Amino acid sequence: MAAWLIAVGAFGSLIGSFLNVVILRLPPRLEWGWRAQAREVLVDSGETPPIGEQAPPGIVWESSFCPTCKTPIKPWDNIPLLGFALLRGRCRQCKSPISWQYPLVELMTALAFVACLWIFGPTREAALAMVCTGFLIAGSGIDARTQLLPDVITLPLLWLGLLINTQSVFATPVDAIIGAAAGYLSLWTVFWLFKLLTGKEGMGYGDFKLLAALGAWLGWQSLLGIILLSSVVGVVVGGSLMALRGRGRDVPMPFGPFLAAAGWLMLVFSEQIARWIPLVRIG
Repeated sequence: MAAWLIAVGAFGSLIGSFLNVVILRLPPRLEWGWRAQAREVLVDSGETPPIGEQAPPGIVWESSFCPTCKTPIKPWDNIPLLGFALLRGRCRQCKSPISWQYPLVELMTALAFVACLWIFGPTREAALAMVCTGFLIAGSGIDARTQLLPDVITLPLLWLGLLINTQSVFATPVDAIIGAAAGYLSLWTVFWLFKLLTGKEGMGYGDFKLLAALGAWLGWQSLLGIILLSSVVGVVVGGSLMALRGRGRDVPMPFGPFLAAAGWLMLVFSEQIARWIPLVRIG
């Protein structure tokens, strides 16, 4: 089992390296696509569109490079965790600091994959939990950086949850369908009640879709636990940021990472959590 855990941890760090690319490159690619679509609409309406712009780097094929000096990163400098340590957190060429996001995401993914294998064993549940973990980490990273939860992250996760639960992997098909609908509608209702009372938007539509996806994976029974856990994590993290960084209450804070963290905990540690909170369980 130890060999399996080491192998999965190494594999998780490689996936984490790819997730860093997704987190950094997907938002610019999406924005570029939206602007390109807007230019097409302007052309069709007879207006003069803005001048075109070069597409940002792709996610899969373009090699990694330093964002400061644009120097391509050597393969041996791109080894997860080890490359950052050998470079001492700085670009080999221009000596610019390398963001701590890179090793943190790689380490987080590695540890999460190891936890999935440790809890579920070498089973399909472990493999699927790792897939869900990748989506959640990518979505959380993007939301934390841009306050955007892209549909290309949340909707495939939603449909995948519904598909795998046709085989009752984590929930029955009925519980998964109800979980998806209830997850979306619960936050949608809170959103509109808050907006009617305050005139402000308290969260984004991506949060609705993320909770719907988690409901599709874990069933409607998990939603109460996810909301409770995400609220607790949000209060702790938000309070810590205000205390340490002097962050004001009026500064918006993405809720997606808290939902994702709570959903992952419910996915992997549902039995342990249910012992502490009897009302919390998955389908």
